[in-house]
Amino acid sequence: MYGTSAAAQKAKRRTHSRPEISDEQKQEIKEAFELFDTDKDVLKVLRDNDKGWHGLMEFEDFAKIMSERILARDPMDDLRRAFKLFDDDNTGKIGLRNVRRELAQTEPLDLSFS
Repeated sequence: MYGTSAAAQKAKRRTHSRPEISDEQKQEIKEAFELFDTDKDVLKVLRDNDKGWHGLMEFEDFAKIMSERILARDPMDDLRRAFKLFDDDNTGKIGLRNVRRELAQTEPLDLSFS
């Protein structure tokens, strides 16, 4: 590495790609985050469950809170959100064009049984 500038070394480190999460995983994170109404809600939950006052929450507490919020969700809201996903032109209807557009953006399913 001698003779190589610090900037060149830094640029080389940036070219190594990090593994990325899948779109499905991103959607799961987004849905979990959306269970909190506002930034204040997130901070309140963290404060209320931070046993050591370190700005941290244990997984068991997080899982309990998320379970309660998931169970309290209105299934109709989930259906409306799913409908809006397909109704991207906001017509209030889903047509073949909408379905094709959404399917084109979705990763293909592996239906093999291997």
